[in-house]
Amino acid sequence: MPPPGVCLNIVNDRQKKSGVGTIANPEKFLNQDYQQLKQYCLVKRVRYIDDMFPPDRRSIGDGMMSPSEMKTVQWLRPYKLVPAPCFQLDGISRFDFGQGMVGNCWFLASIGALTFQSHVFEQVVPLDQTFDENYCGLFHFRFWRFGRWVDVVIDDKLPTVNGRLIFVHSKDPAEFWPALLEKAYAKVCGSYVDMNAGTPAEALMDFTGGVHMCIQLSNPPPELWELMCRAGQSTSLMGCGTPQGETSENTVLPNGLVQGHAYSVTGVKQVVSRGQPVNLVRLWNPWGQGEWKGDWSDESPLWQTVNPQDREICLSVRDDGEFWMTLQDFCKFYSDLDICCLCPDFLDGNSSCHWKTSFYEGRWVAGTTAGGCMNNRESFWTNPQYRVTLDKLLSDCSAGQGGKNMMVSLMQKPDKRNRRLVKNLHIGFSVFEVTKDYMGQNQKFPASFFSTHAPVAQTKTYMNAREVMEFFLLKPGEYLIVPSTFNPNETATFILTILSKAETHIHENSAGHNHEPFNLLQPKPVENEADDENKRNFFRQYSDKYEEVDSEQLQKLLNEKVLQGDLKSGGFSIDACRSMVALMDTSITGKLNGEEFVRLWKKINTYKEIFFRTDVSQTGTLSLNELRNAIMASGKRISDDMLSLMALRYGTSSGVMTLENFICLILRFDCMSQIFKQLAGGGPALTLNESEWLYVSMYT
Repeated sequence: MPPPGVCLNIVNDRQKKSGVGTIANPEKFLNQDYQQLKQYCLVKRVRYIDDMFPPDRRSIGDGMMSPSEMKTVQWLRPYKLVPAPCFQLDGISRFDFGQGMVGNCWFLASIGALTFQSHVFEQVVPLDQTFDENYCGLFHFRFWRFGRWVDVVIDDKLPTVNGRLIFVHSKDPAEFWPALLEKAYAKVCGSYVDMNAGTPAEALMDFTGGVHMCIQLSNPPPELWELMCRAGQSTSLMGCGTPQGETSENTVLPNGLVQGHAYSVTGVKQVVSRGQPVNLVRLWNPWGQGEWKGDWSDESPLWQTVNPQDREICLSVRDDGEFWMTLQDFCKFYSDLDICCLCPDFLDGNSSCHWKTSFYEGRWVAGTTAGGCMNNRESFWTNPQYRVTLDKLLSDCSAGQGGKNMMVSLMQKPDKRNRRLVKNLHIGFSVFEVTKDYMGQNQKFPASFFSTHAPVAQTKTYMNAREVMEFFLLKPGEYLIVPSTFNPNETATFILTILSKAETHIHENSAGHNHEPFNLLQPKPVENEADDENKRNFFRQYSDKYEEVDSEQLQKLLNEKVLQGDLKSGGFSIDACRSMVALMDTSITGKLNGEEFVRLWKKINTYKEIFFRTDVSQTGTLSLNELRNAIMASGKRISDDMLSLMALRYGTSSGVMTLENFICLILRFDCMSQIFKQLAGGGPALTLNESEWLYVSMYT
């Protein structure tokens, strides 16, 4: 039976194709079904306690509170804190809440931006939840997490000290949506402590599942004001941050701004002051207090220079954390602006065309598909490759075309649940134009292509960030996008998102590769009838009286006679020989007869010859790159995913492939391919496609 992980991958892929993981049908986080849990609690008349995020110190996390402080924490349900708790009171507003002990201003700034988009807010925070009818201490929220929407279930036990919430708290003690939302996100991150430190972009993406663009304000684009105005009028969320000071402390500067702190952009407006237009940006501090003290702050006399209507609309003289400043001061005192939107249509103003999105999940695997950046000329080609055909823009689109027509985003997906344990790699990507002489290439592009073709676009630098993205202007044609880590042999999963104004046709370009040094290698036809008879005679010397050998006899025969001197690691195991008997035993006796043994011997000789030809390092083992060449030399096309699986299943812990393991691998690959074709030709009963069949059978 195949390991659960292999089957789970196939199930996940099928679910994704059927719509699981969309906002309309989110995946159940940690397999917890909100409706089933609620029904159970109501029938049993119990209040829910979440064993996946238990109300104890584990969910708070280590390092923020001392053991003595942790002992004072009580996990209480809202009805224990106030007589009549409410999920929401008088609508949703950024002024509803304030930050608690954990340093998650980046998350709260994103919530502040989220409150401006009711449609997006209700996707994240289902508002049909109450403490009244059918209350059972169970709530749920939705987040976009690395390519999939997930529905996150929590109980409503909240950490308190002396009857007061220690993390996010509402200005009105009876309102609890902010504290419950924070708890759900803490569960996704691993603990409350795991929410410490971050950028608004991370949460903005998790709230929308949309497109993220980051603008460095030290060198802003000339159309920044128009861009922010259009973003403000669309369903976009905007956040920003101040530069870090000399320490990691959030030091409040004399001008009122906080160093290394996240803010929400809550509005943009142009006013006329003394006959001159002034572009103003409104910002909100998630602390709920502490404001800018410069020009156009709450107490600034400049407000007396605008007309009373604008002053009344804009000005609120109170310490609520929200304030105005000029666009120039915004660029001067803030380091970056994050804009997150469902679709970047707003970039073109009134353009009638719409951006199209393509989404791919891939993986870099050390030794096989983790070739590193272009500094590594010999291995760069082994990275995952994506072929893109970009059509010409329609005439009604091109009339309003902005400066860019394609956006590429590369996001690395963590392999750990706890956010603080995630170590981002330096990632980036390059875009190459496919020239006419390579138009017919329908397999993975070889190293020679990258040595003669320079990128037409690429990330400015490799960054150890969750996501890197770039906008490009590309002419119609064919392109190859190659995502990579900076260093070779770094294993990670990634998500590649490609957005284009023109019609695009994209596919993963890793189904196979004809490697120049080995694509002409063919095993020498050394066998003939005399050779076959010699093999049969040899076999009879070691077979039983029925002229058959079982797996134990086969093991001794192969290790001590057929491959003596060629084996490096102790020879074939008994399990490997049992597998060979099962694959070659056409008579279904549990043993091999003379003809079956001769066929196996021929295959072994062929595979051995390929093995030593492709062992260019002459170590007696194959590196994982040499393994790719050996498989191709055997006449088989193989995807990057399958190559990585083979290396995992048959390779050693040191990342090499021995002769005996290579023989077992190729023998199984060849037999499983033939079996699939026979089964598939027999009718509709087979429910796995060929790649799924091989994926499962090669791992067992």
